Amino acid sequence: MPDLPARPDLAQLRHQAKDLLRDARSGDPSAAARIRAVSEAVTLASAQLALAREYGFASWPRLKVEVERRRILDDRDLERLAELLADEPGLATASMEHWCDHPQGAAPLSYVAMLRYDTSRDAWRDVPGTGDVARALLAAGAPVDGEPDDGETPLITAASYGDAEVARALIEAGADVDAVSSPDSGGVPGGTALLHAAVFGMADVVDVLVEAGARVESIEVAGAAGDVSDWLETDAPADARIRALVMASDHQRLVAIDDLVASGVPVDGVDPVWGGHPLRAAAWNGRPDSARRLLALGADPDLADDEGRTPLDLCRSRRPAVGGEAYAEVEAILAPLTGATP
Repeated sequence: MPDLPARPDLAQLRHQAKDLLRDARSGDPSAAARIRAVSEAVTLASAQLALAREYGFASWPRLKVEVERRRILDDRDLERLAELLADEPGLATASMEHWCDHPQGAAPLSYVAMLRYDTSRDAWRDVPGTGDVARALLAAGAPVDGEPDDGETPLITAASYGDAEVARALIEAGADVDAVSSPDSGGVPGGTALLHAAVFGMADVVDVLVEAGARVESIEVAGAAGDVSDWLETDAPADARIRALVMASDHQRLVAIDDLVASGVPVDGVDPVWGGHPLRAAAWNGRPDSARRLLALGADPDLADDEGRTPLDLCRSRRPAVGGEAYAEVEAILAPLTGATP
């Protein structure tokens, strides 16, 4: 059974049905068999039904509604969404099925939380208006913390994908900021929304969650949040302190970078568990302020990872996929320094 493409086009689906009908009427046995699997009548309606069934839908109208729903959510079209939900309120909660980029299905609220990542282009994008769409879905009955058997709550999804608008909407609606993902989830198993935002470098969402009272449960998350002062006198192990510096560098928390290095965390320390390194993290994620601060504190721009890649190499390899002025700025900082020391 095929899945629908990530960028649905109802006109193209209509053409597919017409092509199927034309082939069946011209004697193509495969096309005829596909239509006769659902009806003895070789008509356009039968061809549309055959196509809908092949995509996993009970009827052509159900296929059309699902395509319309995704286009509305992709466009963040509140007017059309209100009309759709007025006709079929259940579409605020019914899982979005049979999509090539979401083969396990996705609740509409969680889907909106993932919109920043364009699966068809493997790139991030700005998607203003997601918070208002989330509010509309919540008002129509979408459960703020998802279903009990979901691997993670919509807030954790928003944290992982860096959508601060959706995170705010969910928190306003009463989302559990300290809920954890399931042990077998695909993100950070057993992690809170704050931990997900910290691990994936989503600083805006970290700020939203901390302001909402999410618990900071480790020195690493404190590094991402920008205040490690309460953790420096604890017995946090050396590798956790290095990870905290990596987190602070990824989130451009300059005060935390200064405090951690002043406390004795090596500026070029490498996390023995995950291999994280402060300057390489700043370069990979396009953090120019962190790069400047780490270099000022003595970071080595030529220190390569296990594959021989310097921070500059990492910046240049990531820049085409992510783009933006930040990567150009990091490259401009690192290029004159890399390889300059004999």
